Amino acid sequence: MAKVSTEGKTTEEKMAMAEEISKGYFKQGLNCAECVFRTFADMHDINLPDEVITLTTGFGGGMGHTKNTCGAITGAVMALGTVKGRRNPFEHEEMKDRIAQLQKEIYPVFGEMVNEIKDEYGTLICSELSDPFGDFAGKARKKNCMQMIAHCSAVATKYADK
Repeated sequence: MAKVSTEGKTTEEKMAMAEEISKGYFKQGLNCAECVFRTFADMHDINLPDEVITLTTGFGGGMGHTKNTCGAITGAVMALGTVKGRRNPFEHEEMKDRIAQLQKEIYPVFGEMVNEIKDEYGTLICSELSDPFGDFAGKARKKNCMQMIAHCSAVATKYADK
């Protein structure tokens, strides 16, 4: 993945960079989830091999082009997971401690990010986001999706900095 230096940049500057990079990937034919994840990987030290992007491919078009949960949003969740997720889910010996870690430390960050995106767009569902723009292959829908991809990339970047 093409690493981009964000050293010395404010969160707002990083968010603007994420928007532009992700739009560029969309224009090159990456799907929504791939755009968000690839942008995040370019901008953050995720310490994973480039091939990890293969995990995102099936989420495009609302999960396998079924227009369910938006791929840009799932891409953002996966991307944020690379820096805020658990590296070792068995770190705590007791199951109750593993669950407590999720509920107190992990889920609130991810939930806040997802809710911020939902508050901005009113839904997380690809069909509800894209249907008002007509034909899925049409220019208006593609433009809308590119904006959604840019927004999700920026928001994931913001939450990585928290």
